Amino acid sequence: MSRKRTLYLLRHAKSSWDDPALPDRDRPLAPRGYRACELVAEHLRRHKITPALVLCSSSTRTRETLERVSVGFSRPVDALIEDGLYAATAAELLARLRTVDSAVTSVLLIGHQPAVQELAVSLVVAAERRGVLNGKFPTGALATLALTSSWAALAPETAMLTAFVKPRELKAGRKPDAA
Repeated sequence: MSRKRTLYLLRHAKSSWDDPALPDRDRPLAPRGYRACELVAEHLRRHKITPALVLCSSSTRTRETLERVSVGFSRPVDALIEDGLYAATAAELLARLRTVDSAVTSVLLIGHQPAVQELAVSLVVAAERRGVLNGKFPTGALATLALTSSWAALAPETAMLTAFVKPRELKAGRKPDAA
């Protein structure tokens, strides 16, 4: 019997453009990003979502997103901050996920557009791909995917989208999109 695995894909929260001279990698969260993180953290707490492992891009805004959403976890979580996730393509994110230890049951990957959305769209089954993920994947949005494979065998169309939440919907109290 195969072990149930869950992949959470989180696009970093809204970043600040206040300092145009700041390198992209170093841009912090904007005030709107801080508020979105609070909403996502509350969603994680309410739905008892605590991943076994976090893979996070090394950019300032992704690290700040992790710091702020992790208050919603029910326990401390191993978090790996990885330079390779910063400018990664969807294919590179997929390759990284394939290296996750088979004993890990859930991963939260915090990354950037367009790779996070492209990865999500490629992983979900075809019928779902035409749905909510082909629209906008805004900053702070969280896609939850139930995997039908091991991490090593992760490939296109090996996941089911079980939820897709956006900070704006969480703020309004609307139910998240689901398959």
